[in-house]
Amino acid sequence: MAAKRGADGRPLLWKIEEIICGLSLLLLTVIPLADVLLRLAFRSRFPAAPVLTAHLLLTLGLLSGMITTRNGDHLSIGLIHYLKNENVKKGLAAAAALVSAFFAVIFGWCSASFIRVGLYPVQMVGFIPDRVFALVMPLGYGVIAFRFARQARASGAKAVLCAAAVLLGTVCSLPAILKFIWGINLPDAAWDLSDSFSLAAGWLRLPAVVFLAAAALMGTPLFIVIGGVAMVLIQGNWGEIDIVAGQIYNALTQNNLIAIPLFTLAGFILSASRAGERLVEAFKSFFGWIPGGMIIVTVVLCAFFTSFTGASGVTILAMGGILLTVLKDYPQRFAIGLLTASGSIGLLFPPSLPILLVGAATRTNTAHLFLGGILPGLVLVAATIIFGIGVSVKTKIPVTPFSLKRAALGFKGSCAEILLPLFLMAAYFGGLFFLVELGAAAVAYVFIVEVFINKEITLREMGAVFAKAIPIIGGILSILALAQALSYYIVDSRAPEYFAAWMENTINSRWVFLLILNLALLLTGCLIDIFSAIMIILPLIAPLGEIYGISPVHLGIIFLINMEAGFLTPPVGLNLFLASYRFEKPFTTISRNVLPFLIIQLAVVLIVTYVPQLSLFLTRFY
Repeated sequence: MAAKRGADGRPLLWKIEEIICGLSLLLLTVIPLADVLLRLAFRSRFPAAPVLTAHLLLTLGLLSGMITTRNGDHLSIGLIHYLKNENVKKGLAAAAALVSAFFAVIFGWCSASFIRVGLYPVQMVGFIPDRVFALVMPLGYGVIAFRFARQARASGAKAVLCAAAVLLGTVCSLPAILKFIWGINLPDAAWDLSDSFSLAAGWLRLPAVVFLAAAALMGTPLFIVIGGVAMVLIQGNWGEIDIVAGQIYNALTQNNLIAIPLFTLAGFILSASRAGERLVEAFKSFFGWIPGGMIIVTVVLCAFFTSFTGASGVTILAMGGILLTVLKDYPQRFAIGLLTASGSIGLLFPPSLPILLVGAATRTNTAHLFLGGILPGLVLVAATIIFGIGVSVKTKIPVTPFSLKRAALGFKGSCAEILLPLFLMAAYFGGLFFLVELGAAAVAYVFIVEVFINKEITLREMGAVFAKAIPIIGGILSILALAQALSYYIVDSRAPEYFAAWMENTINSRWVFLLILNLALLLTGCLIDIFSAIMIILPLIAPLGEIYGISPVHLGIIFLINMEAGFLTPPVGLNLFLASYRFEKPFTTISRNVLPFLIIQLAVVLIVTYVPQLSLFLTRFY
């Protein structure tokens, strides 16, 4: 039976999930702001604000994941892009979708079991039981499984294969299904069946992990791969597979993670306005008279936008066209290489989302991490600009005479955006706002500026802005939720302790350890996305920092700057794929164009690694 459709011809479910996601995002902005006003003006609090916003994040995470699946926007390695045979590509895409449908079915049943058994006793979120909010988990993964099955069918998979993937996922979920039916009072036969599944998972751990690694290369979304590995390892270690659902719930009800969708939304509001064009004109008036002034404009603007969106790809896609025009006097290969490299150059500056995650994953003071990233980020920006100035001088790029009047007009036109980072840093380090409130303030600030002051976005157009931001938010939160489950297994298995003890007995030199760490992190950065790496890899290396006397702040900055370089490293550096798409150039061409900038970033990685004062100096003042 055909799905019900609205007046615009789109399925009704699409509209419902978009409306709920939009309302969740709106409430995640309004509630923290109301809490701030009540706290500062009346020394009161918004009723149940932390627990309410945490469960709104859970709702947003699952529903935005549904939308991301619908749009085909989940992050993946996808080496199938290298293949030229279209039939082979379609076949692998269908296989990846079938694998995704299989595991999404299991996640859905695990979520249902978790609600029945794990959320006991029932807690109230305001006047709503927490189980009501948690229902979005089995609903969300059920819809995700259905959509993956449809994608497999669209890629050429037979209907019987799609049905088989869903049925097999249901069979493999039998322990969770029985627990959902019986609750904690499982009969002995059900416990025996669960033990049999655990025994089978134990035998199949290695083959399953190898299979999932191959599935990742076929284009299976990373959140499915990570969740599948977590599920197999947890059950193979005589754990219950609904632990995975429990970790998803724990991850998506963490208050600190609320800042991620808020800053992402703020970045998309900026991208939807003419802020980029106005900032280009302003910085051209400031720096156009300097040899290489356009390089400064490009690098500074890319750093600005990336620090807010937290996703380097957004910067390349949103600003690439504008800035390529700005760099029209430069050789095209240099301009494209610069834009590709600059797409991730802002990840070390506040309010960078990866820094927020590093703080949450390692329980390190977020303010210290913000401060710790500033000087290394400036060194990276300066190194890139100096190289660009050298190219400018060598190729005799023309400069524009300085005009005080033009500079004043440029600043007047974009002063609100220029002052935004200063406002946020002053509010945060001055103790006026907590982290989530800071994200809400950023959204409110750019909304007021772009809608009511500059009037470049209408209230009606804000729906389109939300629609562009939500799939990115869904992709990030989907990964973080399942990465939490894998991180749980890693910690529970005591792997970090064993690994730390082995490293301590094997490597005595701190300097050798740092070199090996850089090589390992660079490899990690070019294979998996930064959000997965923070949740999965960082818990492994955090204990090593203590052994070798490395500050958690310094270790976090080393980690992030290696991830930046990983974005530019073949064969699967994310920025290389996005730049290939945005500039319509072959992947190999993009890789060659970006090579000089990758060398610069690797040099800065070594400087930041072996000069810890760069990361630690500013932390002394806070």
